[in-house]
Amino acid sequence: MVVQKPGTPRELERYLRPENMAGVGFDQVCAAAGAVRTGTLFNATPQILGVSMNPQIVQPGDVFLGICGAKRHGAEFVDTAISNGAVALITDTAGLEFLPDDFSIPVAVVADVRKAAAKVAQAVYGTNEHCPQLFAVTGTNGKTTTTFMIRAILEALGEETGLIGTIEMSARGQIIPSVLTTPESTQLHGVLARMAQQSVNSVAMEVSSHSLSYGRVDALNFAVSGYTNLTQDHLDLHGTMEDYYQTKAQLFTPEHSSAAVVMVDDPYGARLVDQAQIPTESLSLDENHKHADWRVTELEHSGLGHRFTLKHRDGRQLHTRTALPGMFNVANAALATLMVLAGGVELQRLQQALDAKDPLSVAVPGRMQVVAESPVAVVDFAHNSDALAKALDSVRPGAQGRRIVVFGATGERDKTKRPDMGAVAARHADIVIVTDDDPHGEAPEPIREQVATGAQQAIDSEGLTTELYNVAPRAKAVEFAVSLAQEHDAILVAGRGHEVSQDVAGMDVELDDRVELANALNLHGFVTNS
Repeated sequence: MVVQKPGTPRELERYLRPENMAGVGFDQVCAAAGAVRTGTLFNATPQILGVSMNPQIVQPGDVFLGICGAKRHGAEFVDTAISNGAVALITDTAGLEFLPDDFSIPVAVVADVRKAAAKVAQAVYGTNEHCPQLFAVTGTNGKTTTTFMIRAILEALGEETGLIGTIEMSARGQIIPSVLTTPESTQLHGVLARMAQQSVNSVAMEVSSHSLSYGRVDALNFAVSGYTNLTQDHLDLHGTMEDYYQTKAQLFTPEHSSAAVVMVDDPYGARLVDQAQIPTESLSLDENHKHADWRVTELEHSGLGHRFTLKHRDGRQLHTRTALPGMFNVANAALATLMVLAGGVELQRLQQALDAKDPLSVAVPGRMQVVAESPVAVVDFAHNSDALAKALDSVRPGAQGRRIVVFGATGERDKTKRPDMGAVAARHADIVIVTDDDPHGEAPEPIREQVATGAQQAIDSEGLTTELYNVAPRAKAVEFAVSLAQEHDAILVAGRGHEVSQDVAGMDVELDDRVELANALNLHGFVTNS
């Protein structure tokens, strides 16, 4: 079944900007961006109501940004932008080549349109003066859960909140479907201005390496930025782990952030604390860490989750818990708590909110989401080797139970991690079922084979007793996993989390791991959570 998207991109765009804009003069916008006016309409000064890089989503009164893309120049499509209501154009010298001499809207030129985009948006939407307090979370894994936890803490403190991330964008509980983990700078400034208009006080935001590479968070200042971890991912963009790290490190400079909290339990985090150019506090899960400012201590199981204490080297303490399973969720919860503290909340008031509301137990769609408890059945977004290992270690079967995992690898992404993910699964699970993730434009069979080969090599070379299966399509693989399960086992369906459609050769095919897992459990006579 093909999934229907919620509205067209142009319709969605209306929700990513404030309502009833008064308008800003084009000359003022050009001054903010360092753009130089040119052309026959040099003296025209239209009022700018919005800004867009995409001619298809331009709204009436927009300035259109003609950017040089990988294959085509945006200025080639300016007629579409004008037909949708663009009243001015900012482009580069290459873009001028596509314009006729008698061009019908005023034009300005900058050297790099993408770098100027955030300043244009800031000038149009006024986010330099009217913007909620911003909390940024970056790292390979844990960004989504940590931002959900930050929002939950802030709501427990009585704040009106917003969220921008992989699963959703929301303002005071009103959800807007996300277009990217971090929207384009033009949309990001627009939606933050809309949130300010709606009296949102604070916003928790995921900041991906893509958003830093492409300048999507430029011209914003985060009150507090947090770092979770760095493991192999996105090397199709960055090429090397060093470039991946240096891209993340840009967030921890005065250009982007005022303060930071950094997990130092991986080498990149320890390095980042030393490199950060802003006031930074370090955090470790190791209570014996000699150099961390904050440490997790008094850790004990509490249901599926944990109870723990955060201790500072100066004697300050915070006591809290999370119902979400896994040590990585302890890390997410600790980071979220300390980021809110670093944002200026008084410690005693924060402790009261943690005690009264239990905000760190917030349910996060598709992140260690428990579908059943006998057998333990969990859906998680883990889609790289480190996340997969941690997720598997976090699902605890009964004393005689087995770990069963269903997962695949994404097409048209970093191919080097496919066999490694297979090997990790073979080491951490008793039964491995390799299936399809999002093949995108790749043939799915070779992807599965690459993952399965990595698993088989680990089984053979390390003498593992892991059972290995290659099953497609994904829904069949999930049902097969449940058919093998007994009540004391644990099943992890990993890789897609909250996603409700699978990209197969450019088609969005309806598939929700949570629904498929629940249906399979019911089919085989197990009880699911309501």
